[in-house]
Amino acid sequence: MGQSLAMTPALQQAIRMLQLSTLDLQQEIQQALDSNMMLERSDELEAAPEDAPTPESADSKTTDDAIPDDLPVDAEWTDIYDGSSHRSREADEAWYEYRQANLHRKTSLRDHLTWQSGLAGFSDTEDEIAAHLIDAVDERGYLTDWPVVEQRLLELGHSPDMIRSVLDTVQRFDPSGVCARDLGECLCLQLDALNHGPVVDLAKAIAAEHLELLARHDLRGLSRLLRQPVDVVSESVDLIRNLQPHPGAEYVDHEAEYVAPEVFVSKRNGRWSVSLNPDITPKLRINADYLGLVKRADQSEDQQCMKQHLQEARYFLNSLKSRNETLLRVAQCIIEQQRAFLEYGEEAMKPLVLRDVAEQLGVHESTVSRATSSKYMHTPRGLFELKYFFSSHVSTVEGGQCSATAIQAMIRRMIKEEPPEKPLSDSRIAKLLLEDGIQVARRTVAKYREAMDLPPSHERRRLV
Repeated sequence: MGQSLAMTPALQQAIRMLQLSTLDLQQEIQQALDSNMMLERSDELEAAPEDAPTPESADSKTTDDAIPDDLPVDAEWTDIYDGSSHRSREADEAWYEYRQANLHRKTSLRDHLTWQSGLAGFSDTEDEIAAHLIDAVDERGYLTDWPVVEQRLLELGHSPDMIRSVLDTVQRFDPSGVCARDLGECLCLQLDALNHGPVVDLAKAIAAEHLELLARHDLRGLSRLLRQPVDVVSESVDLIRNLQPHPGAEYVDHEAEYVAPEVFVSKRNGRWSVSLNPDITPKLRINADYLGLVKRADQSEDQQCMKQHLQEARYFLNSLKSRNETLLRVAQCIIEQQRAFLEYGEEAMKPLVLRDVAEQLGVHESTVSRATSSKYMHTPRGLFELKYFFSSHVSTVEGGQCSATAIQAMIRRMIKEEPPEKPLSDSRIAKLLLEDGIQVARRTVAKYREAMDLPPSHERRRLV
């Protein structure tokens, strides 16, 4: 006897919807409306029929304990359902002009992995190994030419144990299955991210050793080899078929899209308030008329179809509600940690990593990563991707910590204010930072400067 969590279709849908961008989510909602008779839009809130179960409606307000009340940042969950808008006409016009003028380019897989690498707490040696591994990852998300990459790292003097350790860490990055050396390893990495159980363990055995039979969908052959009933093998095969064989596919560049913020941040009565954008997600609910036609005891073909649509509609509404609740909680936690940035700007940004938010909310780091991927927050200081608020820790002289984002802002300010005829060298910037209590090496200053696309001092020099 034991307990395990099966990867149900509802859970798979909830996880997939969490990582969708705003425009992808809108397309997903429209497809659900087109294919499911039980779902309908509700542009205006209406009273639900007395005989209609309240959990079926995405219009219903959440309970008071959905978001902890003791956090010092206000979170307005009801804003997503409120038909009225709190923004002024001028703000609406400014937002429309912004959307017309700005296009969004999808984050590349390499940038996404490099961002996670910067938050992994690697040493300089480990960081060099991770950079080589990430550079070898192709568009599909696979680590190509592994023997060549491994040989190169060994020639650079890195030990096999160190290489293996960094590879194991990078393979746990988001998206799940990335940096695999073949399809079997890619599938196994995704299965490792799930809770272990009989179905998952059997799926790993199939992915690792029997991909040919899987490709032929030979369930009887798999059943004989694995000595498992066909129905159990079928569950594991279905789980594998719901995995992503090309984890890097979602990061391939495509046609530019408009950026729409999922979260609004504003200051009201001296407190920072977080609310979801009510304009990006149409309000959905179960169609009360069709719901009244569902009869439990009737097993006719029409009734079975309606029951299936009803179950799928419930899954969809619950997944949508879970997505919005998780996104709001993550955004609320980020703003609580980064209030100084909202008050004073980039140089006041505090160090924050995925693990900090995950531990505070009691969720997995991958959940935080999905909730912040391709999601944007509109603040009084501008529009930012949620990932922007995360940065690694840098120790200060007095034993405190400073964020890499804040240091980059300081470097950018110093370069902006430098004399054009005598620009600051990287060594000089490092000394100025040390005077402010921040000890960073010259090569670190150069790394941050290059990340901001700022040229070296000899190229910035201008004769007056």
